[in-house]
Order: sequence, then structure tokens, then C-alpha cells
Amino acid sequence: MSYLADLYFMNQPQPESQHQHQHQQGHYQLVLASASPRRLELLQQIGVRAQVQPVDLEERLHQGELPLVFVQRLALAKARFGFALMASKGNELPVLGADTIIELEGEVLGKPADSEQAELMLAKLSGRVHQVHTAVVVKTADAEYAALSSSQVELATLSSGTVKAYVATGEPLGKAGSYAIQGIAAQFVKNLQGSYSGVMGLPLYETADLLAKARIKLLTN
Repeated sequence: MSYLADLYFMNQPQPESQHQHQHQQGHYQLVLASASPRRLELLQQIGVRAQVQPVDLEERLHQGELPLVFVQRLALAKARFGFALMASKGNELPVLGADTIIELEGEVLGKPADSEQAELMLAKLSGRVHQVHTAVVVKTADAEYAALSSSQVELATLSSGTVKAYVATGEPLGKAGSYAIQGIAAQFVKNLQGSYSGVMGLPLYETADLLAKARIKLLTN
């Protein structure tokens, strides 16, 4: 196993204790319509107690659809689907839906289907500037609040050996654009203009503003 792979597995989060799990079960403020552990961690970072309810939607770009329209459509669909799902269970907490895409000169790079596709994506991004767009929607019983965060990221020039070693860690799989800025790939990021948390998958400044509009308190006296 390579050094990068060893580092990846050493840095994986440990399972929660039973006490921690039970503590997080009650007093939710929000439902997160996503299975992304990164989005949950970011919400927890700003003090939001979120219940996780993943939603299964087709994430397919429509013919002729612009990247910014695409990412906002998906975030809205996730929030609406999640709200309807929870309401059917008698739960009408606000629901947060979010989606993140990578745009490279008008082309949308989604999540790689396999290691080969991840290597191809990283080869495209190597040494170039791309955009990361994250759309966020908070839906309540009465309203929908939406925001969009766009950032520019420049990756260093990556050798084929580095790309293969990184892909072998497994980190790129399930990640838009085949990299995780909060993980091993942080060493490849030459420049970032915009929101670091937005590139991770949930822009906290914009999210906090939406939560305030939905009357979800983050800080109390």
C-alpha cells in the first residue's frame, strides 16, 4: 500500500460511541437531505443539530442546461423531496438540500464512476483553473430560501504517478471532480479564490444566512 493510501486510512473518523450517538438523536433543528458526512460535519461546526435523511435523485445534466442552472435545480429538488419525505412521516422540520459541481470551461465534472474515470478527471484538472459551484436551499413549511457559492480553484500540475497514487487511496470516489480539498488532495491546491467550505460542499457563510431567514438560531445569548 502506498504512503498516500496509508495516510488516507489513518485519517478516517472513528465510530461514534453509543453515548455520542444517543446525544445526537434528540432536539434536531434541521433535516439534512444528504448522505455527505462533510456537510453534516460543517453544520455541526456552526452548532446546527441536523438529522440526516439522504434522498435518491437522478443527478443528470439536461441537454443544453447551463452548469449554474443544473446545480441550483438539484439543490432545490433535494430540499423539496426531503421535505415531502419527512412530512409524510409527520416531521416538518426545515430541510436543507445542497449540491456541488465542478465546472471546467463550461464542462460539468461530476462524481467518477470508477478509478479510471477519476484518473481522467484529475488529468483534465491538472495545472488548470476550474470553478466549484455549490447551491444550497433551505425549505420550510412556508418558504424556500436559496443561495449559490462559486469559487475558483487552481490545481498544481500532477504527474500520472501522483494521480494513480491518489486514486488508489479511494478518496476521489464519490467526490465531484474526483478530489477532496479537505483530504489528501489539499496538497494539490495551488490557489483558491472563494469559499473553502463551499468547495467542501456547504458554504457556511451563505448557509448561516439561509438558516437565519428560516429562523434557525446558531448562536444564543
